Amino acid sequence: MSDERYPIGKFTPVTALSNAERHACIEQIAAAPANFRCAVAGLNDAQLDTPYRSSGWTVRQVAHHLPDSHMNAYIRFKWGLTEDSPAIKTYEEKDWAKTPETGAPIAMSLDLLAALHQRWVTLLRGMRPADFARTIKHPEWGTPSLDTLLALYAWHGRHHTAHVTTLRQRMGWGD
Repeated sequence: MSDERYPIGKFTPVTALSNAERHACIEQIAAAPANFRCAVAGLNDAQLDTPYRSSGWTVRQVAHHLPDSHMNAYIRFKWGLTEDSPAIKTYEEKDWAKTPETGAPIAMSLDLLAALHQRWVTLLRGMRPADFARTIKHPEWGTPSLDTLLALYAWHGRHHTAHVTTLRQRMGWGD
């Protein structure tokens, strides 16, 4: 049986991407909101409140987590582009997944994710190849390049979409 925590496998860090790999990651980030919206389409409240795995987040929490995480990612890119290896702050994502708005309907977070990704992808497509070598200082990850972050967040969107699609398959909830 595959690991329900990592349905597409764990993220494998990269230091630098080729132009083709970078383009593929940007396209994955561009597609992530629509792919996630499709994954949750038609789910009722009981299904949205189902954990994707034992002791895991509910689908609703995942839907609210994605824009939280990707807003942080977008800001990290902006800092990385405008400051010399800035020290960034982490956040307690498990605690963020318990704040009051995470029980709300997911439409607001799906819309936020879509708007955020439009802006983020515009930024990414405007960056020069050398910009992706710029770094940030992360208290847990060391000094990753923006290429590393690009690959991470491309994976992250696919990772959480797969949480929902594999749950749907296991539960027989249809496509």
